Parts: sequence; C-alpha cells; structure tokens
Amino acid sequence: MTVYPVGYIMGLMTRKTARTPLRLTNGAFVPDERKAELRKRLARLKGQVEGVERMLEQNRPCADILTQISAAQEALRGASRVMVRNYLEKCATTAIREGREQEVYDEVMDLVFRVSR
Repeated sequence: MTVYPVGYIMGLMTRKTARTPLRLTNGAFVPDERKAELRKRLARLKGQVEGVERMLEQNRPCADILTQISAAQEALRGASRVMVRNYLEKCATTAIREGREQEVYDEVMDLVFRVSR
C-alpha cells in the first residue's frame, strides 16, 4: 500500500493543468561542468544502444543482448542521477532560498512519482 503525504491526492485531483517547472530567476539551469558530465554519460549510452543494434545484426545470443541492454539502462540511470543532483543543488535550492518552498515541495512530489514509474 502506498502512503501519500496529506493533501497530495487532493492536489492531484483538483489540478487542471500541468505545473510549470521551476524557473531560475538568474543563471543557467545546468552548469557547463555538469553538462560535460552528462554528455559523457549520454555518449556512453549512445554507444551501448548502437552496440545492441550491432548485436542484433550479428544475430548474437539473447543473453548477450540482454546484458548490453542492462548496461544501457544503467547508463541512463547514471545520467538521471546527475540531473537529480543538479535539480536539487541548483533549481530546488535556489527556489527555496527565494521563499518558494511550497512550489518546490509540490514539484519534488510530482517528479518523484513521475520518475519512479
């Protein structure tokens, strides 16, 4: 049984439109060094997906292909971790410091349920 915070379900039921994502009032969403890290992970992911395609063309065993798919999924999870950290350090923290706590909490709840499906 899933337990939701008080008022969360009512918020979902009464919401008519999707929430607007948090917007920073100054600065970039993703700093250059974080973009570089993310691009490196995405390049690895791209290579792994291309590897799956090659394995299919080569008629490789199913277990080998599944192992490669698993590696690609892990690479994507790694990219997600980079973005979650950036979101918390940059977007959420900045918005909280600006006094927008409730907006941050609502968005975090939405994101948790959206990305954990």
